[in-house]
Amino acid sequence: MTSLSPSRTSKLDWHGAMTRLTQLATKRKRRAILSGWAVIVDLAAISAAYLTASLLRLGSMDEDQLVRILICILPIYMGVALNNQSHHVTTLLNGFRSVWRATTSFAFAAGAMLLVAFFMKIGEDFSRLLFGIGTMLALTLLVLWRYSLVRIGRRYLGHSPFADLCIYDGVERGALSGEGSIDAEAVGLASPCPSDPTVVANLARVAYGMDRVIIHCRPEQRMQWVSTLRSLDVPSEIVTPELTDLYPLGIGQRSGEASLLLGGGPLPWTQRALKRSFDLAVTVLLLPLLLPLLAVIALIVKLDSPGPAFFRQERIGLGNRKFHILKFRTMRVESCDANGDQSTSRFDDRITRVGGFLRRSSLDEVPQFLNVLTGSMSIVGPRPHAMGSRAENALFWDIDDRYWHRHSVKPGLTGLAQVRGYRGATEIRSDLTNRLQSDLEYIADWSLRTDIRILFQTFSVLLHKNAF
Repeated sequence: MTSLSPSRTSKLDWHGAMTRLTQLATKRKRRAILSGWAVIVDLAAISAAYLTASLLRLGSMDEDQLVRILICILPIYMGVALNNQSHHVTTLLNGFRSVWRATTSFAFAAGAMLLVAFFMKIGEDFSRLLFGIGTMLALTLLVLWRYSLVRIGRRYLGHSPFADLCIYDGVERGALSGEGSIDAEAVGLASPCPSDPTVVANLARVAYGMDRVIIHCRPEQRMQWVSTLRSLDVPSEIVTPELTDLYPLGIGQRSGEASLLLGGGPLPWTQRALKRSFDLAVTVLLLPLLLPLLAVIALIVKLDSPGPAFFRQERIGLGNRKFHILKFRTMRVESCDANGDQSTSRFDDRITRVGGFLRRSSLDEVPQFLNVLTGSMSIVGPRPHAMGSRAENALFWDIDDRYWHRHSVKPGLTGLAQVRGYRGATEIRSDLTNRLQSDLEYIADWSLRTDIRILFQTFSVLLHKNAF
């Protein structure tokens, strides 16, 4: 077998790399196509639902009523859907989130249609039965379509919907390197000189059509890459592994030098007052619904297994002070773990029949609204842990000494970590560090708007694969 000359090998490397990057760059177009089809089929599903309702109700198509309904509903639906990013690719690839945003957008549009009919006094001009049947059909079609779209989208876009170009210059590729990973030498970018037009042209060519350019290189090469990357019209970043153990929350500037934000500290009293007002407003507003729900679930828990309906456990709260959290009892009395030494597993035989359902639906957490009412918890914040909580048989504070920093705000019913999907048992160390990083980010960037956003996002993760 004849060996290739260096120049021939270089050309093959370049050709192979550019072929892969050209294919990767098509993801931007594919995302646009997927979002476009989502919009078209959404509108078609809503239209078809009311058309079907018209045929079922009247036996024939009433064009006047149908046009009036669609002219009102479709623009409102699109406006709300665009505002809540219902057609963004990250939403479309998440089944529950996609369905939730599409159906809530449509429900808002249908509600607005009723208000328009009421205030314009045109209620007699269209059939309420037709509208009701069409609305239910539209919701059903949206649910079926959006769940189907998840499978279609994942097959169409592959492992990741984004075109991330990762250039490795003088360092080995990591085990998690993706489909956009290339060696700098293969595309003529090894140790780039920012003043070399050929290098700048090569980088511009390989970065064309990408969503991000990510550089992995040796520390002594970073300044070369910084100057080169700033000529791009694509977002770019340089990986700095030595900062990993510091887990910085952000980058600031002090006296003309860069600084790493490592902790946000406690909230100012004005923000604490605003947060507490929000907690009380939400809880008091929900009390008429919560009290009957608490009574019904408590009765079911009592009938399912002997013992108290509620479970009280000591958790770590604000200022690292302990408090007692309230939950519905989901385990048999003799198996309850007061210290939290043993994490709950997916098929844990300690859990009762009703307890399993309460955990999967997150209904076991409802009594914590009483903790919010008394001031020991907040609606949004880091989830409180038991003193004996472990990951890989190590206590949380032994895994990461920043653990105590998360308690500069009140613990919450839900939090940034939960809406990112970090919930359930802490089996490995990263289960803790991922949550801890999210908690510290939340504290550093707190705002009332953040709390409201997390509260609404929580509805999309109430039923989660890690809830058991």
